[in-house]
Amino acid sequence: MQNNNVLILDFGSQYTQLIARRVRELNIYCEIHPYHKIPTDLDKFKAVILSGSPFSVRADDAPHPNLSAIRGHKPLLAVCYGAQYLAHFNGGHVEQSETREYGRAKLSVIFENNGLFQNIPTGSQVWMSHGDTIKKLPEKGVLIASTHDVEYAAYRIEDEQSYAIQFHPEVYHTTDGKQLLENFLVHIAGVEQTWTPSAFVDTTVSELKAKLQSDKVVLGLSGGVDSSVAAMLLHKAIGKNLYCIFVNNGLLRKDEYESVLHQYKDMGLNVKGVDASARFLNALAGVNDPELKRKAIGNAFIEVFDDEAHQITDVTWLAQGTIYPDVIESVSVNGPSVTIKSHHNVGGLPDFMKLKIVEPLRMLFKDEVRRVGAELGISKDILGRHPFPGPGLAIRILGDITPEKVRILQEVDAIFINNLKKWNLYDQVWQAGAILLPVDSVGVMGDERTYEKVVALRAVESTDGMTADWVNLPYEFLQETSNYIINRVKGVNRVVYDISSKPPATIEWE
Repeated sequence: MQNNNVLILDFGSQYTQLIARRVRELNIYCEIHPYHKIPTDLDKFKAVILSGSPFSVRADDAPHPNLSAIRGHKPLLAVCYGAQYLAHFNGGHVEQSETREYGRAKLSVIFENNGLFQNIPTGSQVWMSHGDTIKKLPEKGVLIASTHDVEYAAYRIEDEQSYAIQFHPEVYHTTDGKQLLENFLVHIAGVEQTWTPSAFVDTTVSELKAKLQSDKVVLGLSGGVDSSVAAMLLHKAIGKNLYCIFVNNGLLRKDEYESVLHQYKDMGLNVKGVDASARFLNALAGVNDPELKRKAIGNAFIEVFDDEAHQITDVTWLAQGTIYPDVIESVSVNGPSVTIKSHHNVGGLPDFMKLKIVEPLRMLFKDEVRRVGAELGISKDILGRHPFPGPGLAIRILGDITPEKVRILQEVDAIFINNLKKWNLYDQVWQAGAILLPVDSVGVMGDERTYEKVVALRAVESTDGMTADWVNLPYEFLQETSNYIINRVKGVNRVVYDISSKPPATIEWE
C-alpha cells in the first residue's frame, strides 16, 4: 500500500467524500485532508486530487494553499474549484458565469489524443456545479475538452502531469466519471490497484500485532457491523488479549441485548454483557437537547467502561469501531467537512480513563467494512444488519427520554423491522427505523376520542450513509405496518412515513 496512495485535498465540496468513494472502488487507497492541513510527508502519496468548493476563487477569503510541493512533483487532478484555482492564481482568468453552470452537460469536443479522456466518447454526459467559469487558461495551459456552454471544460498544463476539469467526475450523473478517474490514477499516475479486502486484512492484522504486542485491549461491542468487524480483526491479531464488553444502555431495540450476546457465542470472542440501562435512563432524565443527550450517553458509556476496564488487570487499549464517515463528519474546519453532528465514538477519552485508542476501521467506508467482514468469515446476519446509531433510540425519541417512551418505540420498531423481513424488503433497505415524535394526535378508537403519540417510519437506500434516498416501500406494506402498529402498540394512534433524502435531511432525525 505504501507509495500507492492518493491524497484528496478537501476545499469543502459536498462531493469530496464521493471522490474518495469512487477512488476506493478502483481498489486504490486514498485519504481526505483539509486544504490547509496538507500532510508534511507527501512521499507516501503517488497522486493528488483537488476537490470542488462552495467558495469562489475571486473572493478575498478563498482557500489558497501552497501547492509548490505538489505541482510538478506529483500527478495532479483539479476538480471544479480546483481547476479554477489553478487558473486564477497562475496567470489565467476566472469570472462569474452569466448563468449558473449547474446540472447535466455533454462533452462537445475532446481535443488531441490525451490520456485523461481515453475511452471516453464525444457526447459523454458530465455534471456541472459552479457559479464561476474560466475565461483564460493559466500559463502553459492546453485546452483538452469543451461542452456546448463551457469552453474550458478540461485542460492540462504543459511540462507537468497536472490536469483540470470544470465538472464533477465523482457524481453518478457523469456517465464516464469512473473511467476518467481510472485514466488519471492508473494510466497517467501509475497508481497500483492494491486496495482489496484481503490486502487490508493482512496489512491491518500485522500492524495490530506490531502495535499491540502482548497488551490487553477492551472493546465495546454493539452487535452492529463496525464493532463486529473491528472485534474479529483484533481477535485475529491478539486472540485472548481482547476483552469485549456489550453494554445494555436501555436504548437498544426490543430483545436486542439477549440476541446479540447469543450471536457472538459462536465467534470465539471473549464477551461480557453489562446491563446498565437504569444508569443511562437516569442520566437522560429531563434532557431534551439532542447534543446534550448524545453527551449524556457518551459520558455514561465511558463511566461504565471505566468500571469494567478496571476489573481487567493491566488493560492499556480501548478499541473502537470508528469508520471514515465518522472521522470526516467530526472534523470541523473553516469550510471543508463542516461538523453535522458530534459522533459518540470520535474524539478520544477523558484523562481519568488512562487508555490508548486503537481504531482498526478508521479509514474504511461502511461498504468496505462489510467486504472486510466477509473476508473474515463473519455471518451474513451480522454483516447485513442495518446500521444502528450509537446513542440508540435516544436520538429517535424527539424530546426527553422516559422508560414508557422507550417501550413504545421498541414495540413500533420491532413491528417495522419484522415486517420488512416478512415482506423480503429488509435487504433492499440500507437503514430503517422508527421515530417517536413529541406530538399528541387526536384519534378515534371505538367510540372514544384519543390523544396519543405519532410515530414516523424511515427507510433509506445508500452505499455508505454519506448520501441517502428514501425507499419507495409498497403502499400495501405501509398499510399493513401502520394498522399493526396502531392496533398492537398502546400509546400510538398515528403513523407517518418520512420521504426526505440526505441531503438536505439527515438519516436520523436528531
